[in-house]
Amino acid sequence: MKKVLIVDDEKDVLWMLGKRLTAEGYFVITATNGKDAITLAKSKHPDIIILDIMMPGIGGGEVAAELKENPSTSSIPVILLTALLSKAEEEGYDSVVGGNITLAKPLDAEKLLDLMKKLFDGAAVL
Repeated sequence: MKKVLIVDDEKDVLWMLGKRLTAEGYFVITATNGKDAITLAKSKHPDIIILDIMMPGIGGGEVAAELKENPSTSSIPVILLTALLSKAEEEGYDSVVGGNITLAKPLDAEKLLDLMKKLFDGAAVL
């Protein structure tokens, strides 16, 4: 069973996304802030991290950068979520930034699941 770490300061996003991923057969771990995300990534070694960019304290971009610098977490794929990017902008946007895939909120669950499958199958390029 693949482990997914979801990090978002919005508890409803964590709940809805966690419920959907659990229904798809993933083991879900959640965090509501960047500090906990880093700790959980290092201790639980998830197979993928879904990370909100805009969070109080340590933002998702900083978390992703720190994880990429750490040898024990550098190979974990990170999908960044942002409300700063519209769905229309997402379509024409180079969605790989700093080795992380970026998706717009509100999140299209089917698109996320398809992307995760591709990452697990080795088909997506990071």
